[in-house]
Amino acid sequence: MSDESPIQAGEPLTIVQAIANLDGEDLGLRGYAAWWLGKFRVNDPAAVAGLIVALKDEADRTPEGGYPLRRSAARALGKLNDLQAVPALIECLGCTDFYVREAAAQSLEMLGDPSCIPYLLEFLTASVRDGKLLPQGEDFSQPYDAILEALGTLGATATVPFIQPFLEHPIPRIEYAGLRSMYQLTQDTVYGDRLVQALTHSDLQVRRALLSDLGAIGYLPAAVPISIAHAENSLKLIALKGILSAQITLSPFDRLSAGAVEVMQLMDELL
Repeated sequence: MSDESPIQAGEPLTIVQAIANLDGEDLGLRGYAAWWLGKFRVNDPAAVAGLIVALKDEADRTPEGGYPLRRSAARALGKLNDLQAVPALIECLGCTDFYVREAAAQSLEMLGDPSCIPYLLEFLTASVRDGKLLPQGEDFSQPYDAILEALGTLGATATVPFIQPFLEHPIPRIEYAGLRSMYQLTQDTVYGDRLVQALTHSDLQVRRALLSDLGAIGYLPAAVPISIAHAENSLKLIALKGILSAQITLSPFDRLSAGAVEVMQLMDELL
């Protein structure tokens, strides 16, 4: 009998094997299993349970103190649509690894359970006083962009006063995440327009993030600016798809809205 793993032997990984690998001794196989279960959205109770256990893993640790397996497990759990993971992901918000905290916030956003809102809000209340950012809120020591985006998606309207100061954050990604969240929570076009104006930013990475933000909020006035933005067509198409989805939702039952037709024409021109 061969000692080769299914991956080493070139055999396809199965759900049973992936779940078993999560509890194995090979750190590489454990990390791959966590990624694989999320990638293929294996919403199996044993998979969810195994990933939750992996959120407390101590074996896979980098010299800098990071926890790669915890990161992979946190990301995967957001894709499995099982609210059993919410308490464990909330606990991960206190992890010493920045990227575990970031992955936990992103997955809590995906799962959509409002019970996490007070815990996400704690990051903002610790960084804001009298409507202004404190010094610790002016750096990137916390995954503020992921937290702000989660609060917007979760409809946490009570957090608006604490999000507002982040619109002046010196790091563009965090400022724009705040604008995205404020638009979602207030539907005030001033925030959407500021995101559109920022599409002329000189940094390509920032423009890419803006495309994602505008697609996520389905902001129709951004459609034409997105189509001519200096970025990859593939990313522009993804952003326009988000706007199209929002327009289809708003369309009458028997026809597409004018906005949906406009976005489809822009998408055709990019293909």
